Amino acid sequence: MVSMQAFNWPQPAARFLNPLRPPPPSLPIDDILDPDLARWIKQAAEAKGAPVDYVFGALLAVAGSAMGNTRWVAPWRGWEEPPVIWSVCIGLPSSNKSPGIDAAIIPFRKAAEPLRAEALKEREAWDQKADVAKIAGAIWRDQVKIALAEDKPAPPKPEDADAGECPHVPRHVVNDGTIEKLGAIMAAQPRGTLQMRDELAGWLEGMSRYSSGSDRPFWLEAYGGRAFTVERMGRDPLTVQRLSIGVLGGIQPDRLRSLLLKSDDDGLLARFVPFWPNPAPIKRPGKWADETLIDAILSRLLSLDFAPEENGPRPWFIPFDDGARDLMDDLRKEVREWEKDAEGLLLSFMGKMPGLAARLSLILAHLDWAAGQGNPPQQITVQHFGRAAHFIEAYALPMARRSYAEASQPEDEKAAASIIELIRENGWREFSSRDVLRTHRKGLDRASSVDPALRLLEDAECISQQPVTVGPNGGRPAKLFVVNPVILDARP
Repeated sequence: MVSMQAFNWPQPAARFLNPLRPPPPSLPIDDILDPDLARWIKQAAEAKGAPVDYVFGALLAVAGSAMGNTRWVAPWRGWEEPPVIWSVCIGLPSSNKSPGIDAAIIPFRKAAEPLRAEALKEREAWDQKADVAKIAGAIWRDQVKIALAEDKPAPPKPEDADAGECPHVPRHVVNDGTIEKLGAIMAAQPRGTLQMRDELAGWLEGMSRYSSGSDRPFWLEAYGGRAFTVERMGRDPLTVQRLSIGVLGGIQPDRLRSLLLKSDDDGLLARFVPFWPNPAPIKRPGKWADETLIDAILSRLLSLDFAPEENGPRPWFIPFDDGARDLMDDLRKEVREWEKDAEGLLLSFMGKMPGLAARLSLILAHLDWAAGQGNPPQQITVQHFGRAAHFIEAYALPMARRSYAEASQPEDEKAAASIIELIRENGWREFSSRDVLRTHRKGLDRASSVDPALRLLEDAECISQQPVTVGPNGGRPAKLFVVNPVILDARP
């Protein structure tokens, strides 16, 4: 055995001292939510056998969609953000992602049902009017034909021959739909909507399957609430003035990793706020959550109306006060520093954090109001934005590192990090390249993958290759390495 003390080891590269996948951060739910709402989330999560993270992530997307285009936030003139949140719940099938999401989706559907019921009544009345209009129109056209044949003036079209525009039945939650269909919904529904999928992987993969990738620009604009023109087969195009669609769903870790590796870095995936907690303990729930509070909150958010505008509905723009602007400046400076050590998808996610914090502050302010705290907010204050920034720093960024950083690494970096895991798991003080290959670990089952990773670890001062000697029976010699003691001392 080669003594590690014979080497004057330098400090290894810091990126290999951390675990391949960081542990999940703790959600500071009591620091950022009204106490009653925080209590409801905990009870709902327990009742569903899910982590509180899933319920909270679903609530953010639902609350943002309930507000929709009635309220936007404006940190300062020229910068406006809609309350659109894209939440992705990551976990194995047994982690209860769907039940956690249902804790927010089911009350949302319930709160929206009276609005749909009223619209359905209007639609039924319109259907009857349309039937009359169809008959009246047919009679009028016959009268016009007779008048023209007799060289007489055509009679005026009767009022009851025109049923008017068909009332729209709102779709507050959409589970699937083509871009053409969503465009039609959004053109008739200026508030916006929520796209909810149990499994987001199929939706993301399907974006480029049917329309040569044209769905991705639509969704990039849907996150920002910008105007978008939807082309329609055989019909006139539709222009949606504020295309605002929240997204919510779940995905399994392996499917996420596969998507991240195959996806172009156009910023689409970096718009998702990831929620990847450890599974909740398996236990029978002690009590069921009282739905009275969440029902009232979502009903109040759905009651928000647009600002009056001659050219159609528009949002009320909620400004930051001076203290909130100062905090935003501080966050933007911090993000600039964090970006220096980031790359790939994680870098894209960091670039969107100031806008995400602004959106969260708007949602948190209105959740306070909807939970019974005072009047609708007229400004975003230090208290509102401070909680949003705390969530970003304490949870969103660490969770993004956990969820996205691994897939953002080059292949040889991921293989090198996997070897570090093997060293720590087996307590190797020295090992050979054959030892690595014999583990048959994914990504380390071929010399063409292992050898570049070993060279990378050598360059990073994590290991050192020893002179190769041929064994007593001859054959191809194995590469022998000794391990920098810091690698084992710094194990997580």
